[in-house]
Formats: sequence, C-alpha cells, structure tokens
Amino acid sequence: MKFYLSSYKVGNETDKLKALIPTNNKKTAYISNALDFSNDAERRKQSEQSDIEQLKPFGLDVELLDLRDYFGKKTELEKKITEFGVIWVRGGNCFVLRQAMKLSGLDNILKDLLKKEDILYGGYSAGVCVLALTLKGMELVDDPNVKPYDSQKETIWDGVGILDYTIVPHYKSDHPESRKVDEIVEYMEKNKIPFKPLKDGEVIIIE
Repeated sequence: MKFYLSSYKVGNETDKLKALIPTNNKKTAYISNALDFSNDAERRKQSEQSDIEQLKPFGLDVELLDLRDYFGKKTELEKKITEFGVIWVRGGNCFVLRQAMKLSGLDNILKDLLKKEDILYGGYSAGVCVLALTLKGMELVDDPNVKPYDSQKETIWDGVGILDYTIVPHYKSDHPESRKVDEIVEYMEKNKIPFKPLKDGEVIIIE
C-alpha cells in the first residue's frame, strides 16, 4: 500500500498524487465517516461534493463508501474494498472515524492490505491522524466524547497503528484549528509521543 497523507484537502503535491494512483484501477472509495457527528445533512453533502470535485481531475471514479453500511459486516466490506484502487478518507472528528473503522472492520482490513502495491490510501486531517498508534493529544481539537453509534459508547484511544508516529495537521496554518494545534504539539513533546506536524498544503508520501 502506498500513502498520500495531506494536512488539508489534496495538498500541494498533486503531481506526486497523480503518479501514485494505480493506472489499472482508478475507482476510489471516498470515506466521510469522520463527519458522522454532524446533524447538518445539507452542509455535509456540500462538503463531500467539494472533496469529490477536487478528486475528479485526477481521473478518479469516486464512490461514496459509508462505513455505517458495513457495521458488523467485515467480510462484506473486505469484498467491497477489493473493487477499489484508491481509498480516500477525509477529515472531521478522528475519534468518530476511529469508531467507524472499528465497527466496520476497516482498521484490520487496511492492515491486511499493507503488502499490496497496487492500492493507494489517501486523505487529510482526521483521515491521516487515525493511522497513528494513539489518538492521545487529539482531544485538544476533536471531542473524544462524541458517540454517534449505538454500538460503540467507549472512546477508542488507540489509533489504527499503521504509522509509528502521529501526524498533526493544520500546524501554523490559516485554519480554525491551528491555534489549538500548538497545544497538541506541546502535549506530544511533553509526553514523548512521536509526531510529525504538517502545515496545510504539506503532504507525507510513503511508497
């Protein structure tokens, strides 16, 4: 699996993103469950559409994949995921996204896909934070007590565990959360949690 991990939206490494997209499968699973805390359906729809429009110029065939449809159905999700060459996970609340990944089994599915070379995981903000070993520190920006799913009422502090460091997005950026991000950086340093801060526009690429 290859990774294109952006602080915000598609970021500034668009040429590299083009190069990472599998040439044999441009079908893209767009996952927006980090927004499941929102009660504003129209605003959410507009935000999702904005993201999808940004992805289309890369030749991607984007399909909205709602993890809620696969809660307790990991085998079905595993089969569905094989249709895609790209998995794109957007921002929102990383604790909510982590819950959705656990309930659907996507967290373990992603680990099983790590050895596959012809698949790209991309995303931004919460979609990249969630890959860390731990989500501790992220509560300074995202509310860990938001529980939109009846079957998950405990906060999950463990990340998916694909990265051995935490990506801290929106660092020193023109973003509403940027001032709070300074507090996350202080927390990470104080608690000796490995991290990499990203300014909006910056991207971490793993091939």
